[in-house]
Amino acid sequence: MIRIAQLGLVLAAAALWVASRMSWVDVTSFDGLGQPTTVALSGASWSTALVPLAVLLLATAVAALAVRGWPLRMLAVLAGITSAGMAYLGISLWVTGDVGVRASNLADAPVADLVGTQRHYGGAVITVVAAVVTLACAVLLLRSATTERSGATRYTRRTAVQTQQPDDAISERQLWDALDEGLDPTQDRTNPDNKGR
Repeated sequence: MIRIAQLGLVLAAAALWVASRMSWVDVTSFDGLGQPTTVALSGASWSTALVPLAVLLLATAVAALAVRGWPLRMLAVLAGITSAGMAYLGISLWVTGDVGVRASNLADAPVADLVGTQRHYGGAVITVVAAVVTLACAVLLLRSATTERSGATRYTRRTAVQTQQPDDAISERQLWDALDEGLDPTQDRTNPDNKGR
């Protein structure tokens, strides 16, 4: 499960990088002097957290190779929080009523010269899909950490049972000493009359 989760995190990071290169918002402005100009805002410009989140996903995928137990569970929680942030970045493009003011600021165009904006949802869709994949990978990491812990607990219990000896157990050396003395080591040692016949 860890390998599948790592692959999913790498794919999600690649999807974020692709989304950061795509155009999210087009800003058209006109200053009254020349032709209207259109500036395309990429995902990295519109949502500056896309690339850092992609790097974080790659770091999480690499770290999953080296950690086990509670650190792995912490990585799973981190991946889950990251997926929530990614989903927010993608969904915010849909739910924001007016992107004109923010788009004009990012495009260095005065709001007074703003003619119109156009949204492109492809990058946002990819970001939301990557968030879903990341959440699934977080669940896989968490389940893997839980499974390893329960397996280690079972192994510890089995080892304890195997190494546990009854109070009246005797060592191999004591067995040979008893045989040398003519005693039967398989008989009750509390019985004084246990000499071999």
